[in-house]
Amino acid sequence: MTVGQGEPQPPRVVIADDQTLVRSGFRMILSSSGIPVVAEAADGEQAVAAVLEHRPDVVLMDIRMPRLDGIEATRQIVAAGAAGTRIIILTTFDLDQYVYAALAAGASGFLLKDVSPEHLVAAVQLVQTGDALLAPSITRRLVERFAPRGPAPAAGIPDTSSLTPREVEVLGLIARGLSNAELAATLTLSEATVKTHVARILAKLNLRDRVQAVVLAYEAGLVTPGAGLRES
Repeated sequence: MTVGQGEPQPPRVVIADDQTLVRSGFRMILSSSGIPVVAEAADGEQAVAAVLEHRPDVVLMDIRMPRLDGIEATRQIVAAGAAGTRIIILTTFDLDQYVYAALAAGASGFLLKDVSPEHLVAAVQLVQTGDALLAPSITRRLVERFAPRGPAPAAGIPDTSSLTPREVEVLGLIARGLSNAELAATLTLSEATVKTHVARILAKLNLRDRVQAVVLAYEAGLVTPGAGLRES
């Protein structure tokens, strides 16, 4: 596919899955939509090496792989400073404790392996823009089920003291699953102002996207799992 001047470049993708048929199928779907697959990996170690070599925009990362699982591979990719690479976890079960662990490690969302071709392409394009793939309410259900109970551990949790009272309020509402439109209505603000607050929260806390914000809000103790949360 030829990209005209001024048009965004298609995302460059690495596919990491220990099943050859899964990799081949995803490559065929993406390639037919003009999305280049720059490398494939059959295990987590290969996935990390491929990301460091090719610096893709998006990684489709299976959770359960030999040698190094998708969670640890995600952690290593984030630790290596591949800030421009977004990771989508591949799984067979949506409310999976390993999905939560991968989100906490830095993944930007997840897809079921039986995803439709159209949804796969749309998901890859979405996370390339920096958006989180998951609706906050879905992330919140994962966190409610699998986040540690009790006081949040200090190690590894970003300091939220830099946030203004309004930003703390916005972060708590994000964790409860509210969209930008719902945030605007709840706080009597414009959506543009809400987007500014969200962007500042992500920047101050060095978070990749809203998924990370939801996970942090629970792990930092700003929101307690199961405590009067809004149902989606």
